[in-house]
Amino acid sequence: MGTLYLVRHGQASFGAADYDQLSELGQRQSERLGRYWADQGLRFDAVLTGTLRRHAQTWEGIARGAGLALEPLPWAGLNEYDSEALIRAVLPCKRDATLGDPHSPEGYRAHFRLLRDGLAQWMAGTVSPQGMPGYTDFVHGITSALDHVRAHHTGQQVLLVSSGGPIATAVGHVLGLSPDATIELNMRIRNSAVTEFVFNPKRHNLLSYNTLAHLGGGEFRDWITYA
Repeated sequence: MGTLYLVRHGQASFGAADYDQLSELGQRQSERLGRYWADQGLRFDAVLTGTLRRHAQTWEGIARGAGLALEPLPWAGLNEYDSEALIRAVLPCKRDATLGDPHSPEGYRAHFRLLRDGLAQWMAGTVSPQGMPGYTDFVHGITSALDHVRAHHTGQQVLLVSSGGPIATAVGHVLGLSPDATIELNMRIRNSAVTEFVFNPKRHNLLSYNTLAHLGGGEFRDWITYA
């Protein structure tokens, strides 16, 4: 048996002009995870990451914290969906419509309400968001990474750094969940959270989901984030 550790990136820059970069807190979350694993004596035989900047930055933080020097394998199929394209696909108004301030409670709720709707319709095939693959192709990008791990790393410890959508999709695939259940998993996953699969050449099995053991204790309470 091998173990695959799937990590969601640290806190990114929600509401900024460029979401795809870690905030200062996101960098600290990532380094803290690496230090925690080093303290536990956990080492990795291989690392896969999505190709987004926040994935690379999260891996760099983990590597710094843990003192690791592995070269990651970039895997574009582990990249997140485009949340803005999904929302635009279901907005009941023109393309230049806005949701208001995403930092306000109303704007934040509106964003995720429309995102849920966009995800559901994309998964059902009723919308085709601009610039995005179909949902079947999105799933294939993720399952191909799982297939690679099973084929090449049986008996090893493997790290995969990605985003909430791909990780929830991987869990939904392994457990055979409905689209609605997969969306719920996606909405609940926290920054720098760890999900574990055990695997052999034939299959993956879920061991844990969305854990934050590295942020346990009161001193890290304010480090727990979702976006």
